[in-house]
Amino acid sequence: MTIIDIIEKKKRKEELSLEEISFFIKGMLDKSIADYQVSSLLMAIVLNGMTDKETMYLTKQMIDSGQIIDLSEVKGPIVDKHSTGGVGDKVTLILGPLLASMGIKMAKMSGRGLGHTGGTIDKLEAISGYNVELTRENFIKQVNEIGIAIISQSGNIVPADKKLYALRDVTGTVDSIPLIASSIMSKKIASGADVIFIDVKVGNGALMKDIESAKKLANLMIEIGKYFNKTVICFLTNMDEPLGCAIGNALEVQEAIDCLHGIGPLDVMELIIKIAGIIVHKVNKIELEEAETLCLKKINNGEAYEKFVQLVNAQHGDLTKLPKAEHVVSVKALQTGYIKSINALQLGEIARLIGAGRLTKEDTIDYAVGLVLTHKVGDYVEKGDELLKVYLNKKDVKTEDILACFEIVPNKVHKKSLIYEILK
Repeated sequence: MTIIDIIEKKKRKEELSLEEISFFIKGMLDKSIADYQVSSLLMAIVLNGMTDKETMYLTKQMIDSGQIIDLSEVKGPIVDKHSTGGVGDKVTLILGPLLASMGIKMAKMSGRGLGHTGGTIDKLEAISGYNVELTRENFIKQVNEIGIAIISQSGNIVPADKKLYALRDVTGTVDSIPLIASSIMSKKIASGADVIFIDVKVGNGALMKDIESAKKLANLMIEIGKYFNKTVICFLTNMDEPLGCAIGNALEVQEAIDCLHGIGPLDVMELIIKIAGIIVHKVNKIELEEAETLCLKKINNGEAYEKFVQLVNAQHGDLTKLPKAEHVVSVKALQTGYIKSINALQLGEIARLIGAGRLTKEDTIDYAVGLVLTHKVGDYVEKGDELLKVYLNKKDVKTEDILACFEIVPNKVHKKSLIYEILK
């Protein structure tokens, strides 16, 4: 068996065996298979897909490539959360502390940015001093003591996914349902949580462009969860425009803080309450309406924000030292009317180009830069009104590229629902 044989087989759209997938994963990790060969197989998978059986095999091999966290020492229910990637998605930074304030533990491994989408770890590293790496002992100790820990994917937990994740980001092989499902679920299962919540983004700013694809991904992850005896809940949510207003690492941290004070953008606040509510309803076995009311109470009385402060302090971050950009450019509307659409994908790419994300594995992120929307879909604007602010350091941006992301029409527009469907 050789990697060439495996690539050729997948090129012919044939099903790979457990032995072949195991050979591929082990060879990638011990470097007997070169990165360019891995990339070739990834492209064949993107083009020709994988069966559910292959996806289960791949998930299992990725889990077995490293350590599986034993969270049996954590007292109380443990929830893990994942988003399939969007623009302006800072939900984890708000949801984790909120759940912890209600006694629901979050022991979470998060990823970095992938493609045009931001990563939770990149956002947390915008906080000066924040340590994204903890030993297993300290990780469990912190979860027991304050109810939450958020760390990066460590080298010995699903190392196969860490390698694949980085290669997919820079080889145009991000948008594959089997690769996305196995990547997400291998990390979630290896992390040891009891309940796994997944926010499947749908729209032009998401990996899943349509509801049909998003539902296929959600159902595949639910099936993987059943295979490994895990409870999985999936939301399908709208990503045809950025979530919230801020796009960029430090800017999104500040917006998360605003949300924890109850003054964040309405769409983020709505999504947080709905997600937290269904998790509290599921875990604490109380009525959904009562659960949502409790979530609002924990935000309004400051307990959720206090948990965020405890999280940052426990991992040695300093919230007084969020980086700030040197230049702020205001982009203004060229016409009067209603905002019909905002191209989240293009705004995500613009944010990446000015330094908020990576174009190659070796790129360094500028944590201060990004975009902050002044208006959202459905809003009325007059010619000359500000549409957004651009926060810049070394790299410049073309105003016309940003204006091209906004469609403004004379008549009122119907705003799509934020949450399309809940699957479990």
